[in-house]
Amino acid sequence: MPLLAAVLALAVALAPVWSGQPEGAARAQGLTPVLAGGEPPRSPAPIVLDGRTLFRIWPSSTLSAEQRSDTINQQLAVAAAGEGDLELELRRSNNLPVLVLNGRTLLTVTERDVPEGMETMEQAEAWRQQLEQGLRRARLERRPDHLRRQLPRVLAALAVAATLHWGVQAFWRRRFPQAWALQPEEPIERQRRGARFLQRATLLLLQVGVWLAAMVWISDQFPISRQLRSAVMGETSRWLGVPLLPLGERSYSLLDVVILVALLLLLVRAVGLVLRLLRTRVLRYTGMSLGGQEAVAFLTRYGLLFVGALVLLQLWGLDLSSLTLFASVLGVGVGLGFQTISKNLLSGMVIIFERPIQVGDFVEIGDLQGTVQKLGLRSTVVETLDRIAIIVPNSEFLDSRVVNWSHGSPVSRLRLPVGVAYGSDTNAVREVLLDACVGQPSVLSEPPPRVFFSGFGDSALDFTLLVWIREPMRQYQITSDLNFRIEALLRERGITVPFPQRDLHLTGEALELRLSPELESRLMTDQQQRHEDSQPPH
Repeated sequence: MPLLAAVLALAVALAPVWSGQPEGAARAQGLTPVLAGGEPPRSPAPIVLDGRTLFRIWPSSTLSAEQRSDTINQQLAVAAAGEGDLELELRRSNNLPVLVLNGRTLLTVTERDVPEGMETMEQAEAWRQQLEQGLRRARLERRPDHLRRQLPRVLAALAVAATLHWGVQAFWRRRFPQAWALQPEEPIERQRRGARFLQRATLLLLQVGVWLAAMVWISDQFPISRQLRSAVMGETSRWLGVPLLPLGERSYSLLDVVILVALLLLLVRAVGLVLRLLRTRVLRYTGMSLGGQEAVAFLTRYGLLFVGALVLLQLWGLDLSSLTLFASVLGVGVGLGFQTISKNLLSGMVIIFERPIQVGDFVEIGDLQGTVQKLGLRSTVVETLDRIAIIVPNSEFLDSRVVNWSHGSPVSRLRLPVGVAYGSDTNAVREVLLDACVGQPSVLSEPPPRVFFSGFGDSALDFTLLVWIREPMRQYQITSDLNFRIEALLRERGITVPFPQRDLHLTGEALELRLSPELESRLMTDQQQRHEDSQPPH
């Protein structure tokens, strides 16, 4: 997988940065002693020279490991920067081997520094050889000729990194061309958009890993850069290791939290991969309905997430019994402060197990009609006939009346009212309505269409055509097609579809028309003016 490749690349790049030796290597070099009486040893401290860890020492009877290592590291730094000869001798004092550097005591090897099955003198001799090699190398790297020798290598490393940068980019673009073929303004599906983002992010991580590995290698060639890198990584490690979150008898650092979050993200990713394999390789071949497959996938997803989260928390070192009080308080808070959310969550569980609606059902709730696209724990996504996704809280499916056209069987009946003029041949109308259903692929032949003479209306004879269909989400299209067909056949047969008619009857009695005083005065004035205009002039 691209993401796994990116993680491995970063791991390889960061491997030289963490200069601390693993526990297995420490045991192989004799760095994990066993204290007398079975006392568990405390953590060792590293002996560092120019950013390189030579070995680790353990606390003595009077000094801690950090106190011993700080003194030794200071002496080694002074000796490496000096110009005189180096004299590292192995002596014995008080029956213990002592390493002496230029006449000054450097390190006394105690029994706590020696692993089981090894003598103190053997351990001291091994450490003396490591110190001699480290000091000799440190002085060589401080010479000007070392800088001249390393500059071409540094330039070559930068060239190799640039070549790998562009080479990885070219390979990745050829391997996943769809990640760059689509323009941002083009509409794309959510799954394709996520895959495109993952492919681009993986390429970016690989390129960052290449340059990070190059920078780490370059910094490892010079004492100053190694010391700076070691100091930065040491401070970062100490900062990440500071306890911040106390839970139970243990406190967790920021690094612990980051590791837990990363593990949880990997868990979610792994569960998604398992569900994809379950849907494509198992459920699709079981013969289950789409809703049943979605229910199984839903339960599998949350079950794996719940069990996986518990296992990760236990491996992380969290005592779940210490969260009992917190969980009870959280439950009360959820019950009181999030009543609507709790109601929707419980409704989602009822819908999942009782299955009154399933994915793919055509439902009608209130003034909303659409197809169920996704069943969630809190809400359900319904896609309307206008291709608009509506998120409906699960509680509405249990609190209100829901029409599920697909429940049990998708076969449903349509009612088409038709009115014809008085005096029309009713048998001919019946034949026209039945003929309109012939040749319509969406109309089922069994049960057959039926025509009912509904009654005598004010302006028409009322008929009702009943047809059965298997695609309730296309009911409006089917109704429209049938209406077009019925109108054409009625016009062909000469049958009239009437419009509402109203008759107005007036009696022979005189009608009195009353006008407002203002209108009556205006009419009288206009009439008098027209009379004066009609008189001839004298």
